[in-house]
Amino acid sequence: MELGWCGAVGRGTRRRPPMHATERPLALVTGASSGIGRELARQFGLNGHDVIMAADGREKLEEARMRLQGDVPAARFETLVADLSTREGVDRLYRSLGARPIAVLAANAGGGVAGRFSETDLDDELSVIQLNVSGQVHLVKLVLRDMLARGEGRILITSSLVSLSPGPFMAIYAATKAFLRSFGLAIRNELEHAPVTVTVLMPGATETDFFESADMEDTNIAQGAKDDPADVAKEAYEALMKGSAQVVSGTANKLRAAAARITPDTALAQINRDQARSEDGRQD
Repeated sequence: MELGWCGAVGRGTRRRPPMHATERPLALVTGASSGIGRELARQFGLNGHDVIMAADGREKLEEARMRLQGDVPAARFETLVADLSTREGVDRLYRSLGARPIAVLAANAGGGVAGRFSETDLDDELSVIQLNVSGQVHLVKLVLRDMLARGEGRILITSSLVSLSPGPFMAIYAATKAFLRSFGLAIRNELEHAPVTVTVLMPGATETDFFESADMEDTNIAQGAKDDPADVAKEAYEALMKGSAQVVSGTANKLRAAAARITPDTALAQINRDQARSEDGRQD
């Protein structure tokens, strides 16, 4: 006998009552202090949601909240500070939600380290894996079970265009994004007949703080044309609401994604190597 989704969720799942019709649905956005995350929070606010914005930097997160609250006064924006690279940070964030039902989870938090793998710092790379992979899996697991128990929900997982190819000089980052794409599409398939949808977002180079934080400001990809995070977020929101499996933002990126599917991995690796090459030659 096939179990219904309420019966199939694990122990410890909190069964939350459905929202009243007069309440605005609640969206949880991680990595929300800047870039794509902040613009996703804006999209949810503009389209009838209240928003919980989560990130690990209190000052920057609060600045983002105040900016969005001023721009979208009809929505309620609140902040939760949490380090999602740790199990304790994810658990703390989840507990802070209390009994409030999350209608949408935008699992967007992430980071990267650039450089030759033999020379980069191991602790930095393990932290990236913890944030991009372990933290995402942990939070999605907790929120997904609640959505299934409640009988509704949407999840957006931010991967990357680089998930389609090897990423020399950003080997760990590219590998984590490939994991997220595979993970997102796999659980989407598992949920085929469930009341919860999963959409994978695959942006290309975007005008965010990523290149600075990953020490890639002088690379070819950072110096080239980049997408506006507001455009990426709008496209992501529309795909999420349609229940799409994945969305590659931007026309040029869609062409790159199509080309990646018929190009040998060795050639893709060389293309990405050239993109990650820096002006001072440290990636030669």
